[in-house]
Amino acid sequence: MQTRRYHHGDLRAALLTRAEQTLREKGPGALSLRELARDLGVSHAAPSRHFKDKQALLDALALAGFDRLNEALTASRAAAGTSFAHRLGALARAYVDFALANAALLDLMYAVKHDPEASEALIAAAQRLGAITMGLVADGQRSGDVRDGPVERIGIPVFTTLHGFAGFAMSRVLSAEEVESGLDDVIAYMLRGCAA
Repeated sequence: MQTRRYHHGDLRAALLTRAEQTLREKGPGALSLRELARDLGVSHAAPSRHFKDKQALLDALALAGFDRLNEALTASRAAAGTSFAHRLGALARAYVDFALANAALLDLMYAVKHDPEASEALIAAAQRLGAITMGLVADGQRSGDVRDGPVERIGIPVFTTLHGFAGFAMSRVLSAEEVESGLDDVIAYMLRGCAA
């Protein structure tokens, strides 16, 4: 089967789309700017106009992933109404849904954000993710649904519990049925853990 060739338009976007597909199918070790250029039918030097090296490509993929995850969490929170329990549940479901649909990307996002060479934009995107969780906890404190205390001391256990569950779900340690029923239990556990 012949790969559709890239002829015009936004090469940077096409490179990121193809790179994410390769990441999902083969992992980060299989990513190569030269291979992406060949897949898209452009010269092997064309990607260097957008990414100086493979690490720059990985950083851009991670940044795009954080942006998409942040958008999904923000949208879930807005759609869930005003109840802290509903908003936390919606956020948890959106996070796990993103993790299941983008397992390789989520792994890359967390790996790259801890790199000492991580860009300021990438660090800021990762911090926005934390701010969404901490903001939800702070809102819960204001409404009286979450106990008093430093927001980070309440929010970090909530987020790490959720991320740990998502990790089990992504790695297929849990079956699809266990993910569905287990997520309800995890949400209830998080609610008890931060209850007023």
